Amino acid sequence: MILQKGEKLHVIHRRHFEKDPHRHFIGVVDVYENGLARVTGHIYTVDLVKFSFFRRAEQRTRIVALHSGDVIVNVIPQSVNLEKIVYKQEKKSVRVTDGSEWAMEISEFPWR
Repeated sequence: MILQKGEKLHVIHRRHFEKDPHRHFIGVVDVYENGLARVTGHIYTVDLVKFSFFRRAEQRTRIVALHSGDVIVNVIPQSVNLEKIVYKQEKKSVRVTDGSEWAMEISEFPWR
């Protein structure tokens, strides 16, 4: 099976237009079946005033169609603390980290 219950995911929603918001979702797989994942976690989006990502407070459960072509899905190591996830701007990219040794670089800088 591609995904197992309890795996942690970082989901980037593809933007179709330049003005589309930057939306990411980070959560834990509840169920996976036939290319669909039910994931519970938090939405991360860009604050257009500060030009930085922030986490929305409310927890959500989403159905993610892995085969849709509208999402990029990264599997996050089990050791990562999802409650401590932050986005840090670097020169030409953004780094996602929980403050530990783990970090993931993503190309999400062109919002400026």
